[in-house]
Amino acid sequence: MYLNNLSFTAVFVEDPKGGYSAYVEEIPGANSQGETLEEAKENLMEALQMVLETNKILSQ
Repeated sequence: MYLNNLSFTAVFVEDPKGGYSAYVEEIPGANSQGETLEEAKENLMEALQMVLETNKILSQ
């Protein structure tokens, strides 16, 4: 997964009951889920952006 030329490790885990959970190894709190792999990817990207924006605000 890339965000403005940054590279992160996205992990997707298929749930045997359906859907996917996802997280970014390098960023605690950047996790999400989705019914499909594509939905999980989109949701994870949004979660990652929110975590990075929040961390930027908190570090000021």
